[in-house]
Amino acid sequence: MKPNSEGAAALGVDVEKLSSLDAVIKSEYSNINGIVAVRNGVTVYESYYNGFGPDTAHHVASVTKSIVSALIGIAIDRKYIENADAKVLDFFPEYVADADAGVKREITIRHLLTMTAPYAFEDWREPLDQMCMNPDWVQYALDIMGLNGTLGAFKYSTAGAHLLSAIITRATGKSAREFANEQLFKPIGMREIPDYTLTSFGFDQLFGSEVKGWVNDPHKHSTGGWGLTLTPRDMALFGQLYLNRGEWDGQPVISQSWVDESTAMNANQYGYLWWVREENGVLAYSAVGDGGNVICCVPEKELVVAIASGFLPHAPDRWPLIRDWIIPAVSDDKE
Repeated sequence: MKPNSEGAAALGVDVEKLSSLDAVIKSEYSNINGIVAVRNGVTVYESYYNGFGPDTAHHVASVTKSIVSALIGIAIDRKYIENADAKVLDFFPEYVADADAGVKREITIRHLLTMTAPYAFEDWREPLDQMCMNPDWVQYALDIMGLNGTLGAFKYSTAGAHLLSAIITRATGKSAREFANEQLFKPIGMREIPDYTLTSFGFDQLFGSEVKGWVNDPHKHSTGGWGLTLTPRDMALFGQLYLNRGEWDGQPVISQSWVDESTAMNANQYGYLWWVREENGVLAYSAVGDGGNVICCVPEKELVVAIASGFLPHAPDRWPLIRDWIIPAVSDDKE
């Protein structure tokens, strides 16, 4: 689907430039299944590939983390959680930490959001399969949290994101899926996620072809680091909410301060479960999932680009596609 020429032009979009996207995607990004570009709240480009359409939900992998970040912010806004500096172990009073687990006791929600809690595994080599084979994922994630390393140093951990989902449940009495449906998805017009009961916890059910709805662990916690399925249009709506600094139709869904903190540039180029970058004077923040699933927000251009992809090992980075083809098609002036 190509953009409406008149409408896109009125929003300062170079329709001719965007029309080249289709050929580029087919030749260089063959696992893209759907793409939606929104300028100033209006869809200016939308296209689907590989037999998919606008109503197909895709497993967006670690894009899930950015949704969980939003839910933590909402829970703080609604006073379910005091603030981001609350200690993680305070939400799990039944957990018995080792006597020498001093660092573990100091880890806060903010450390989990910014990936600055220590773990014993090597960078980018988290043994996620060990958590998935454990009968109690939360217990496992608490056990490995705080081992070795330095509190405050960046270390990407999906188990840490899963703890945030469990904290949402401990604080609100609802799964992240239920809380999201009520406080996030429904208010901004996203598709609500139904409950699917997993009958087994194999690769296909957790990560592969049988993922649907929002995956949960054996204790019914929604997975915090992956496992959510979204349509490209819903991905774009979520991105637009952040461009709106948490407001929707004049109503606050997430506080402006939370959105600003979540997406602020820092030394790690990682906010509250959002990747942040600045290139050629253009700031962008993105929810990024394995295989090339992306929600990229470019505030200066009032632009959201949502890309849903089928899993492909070592899929090409989507940033060059956005940087070289979509951002240049958006001028700084709008009628």
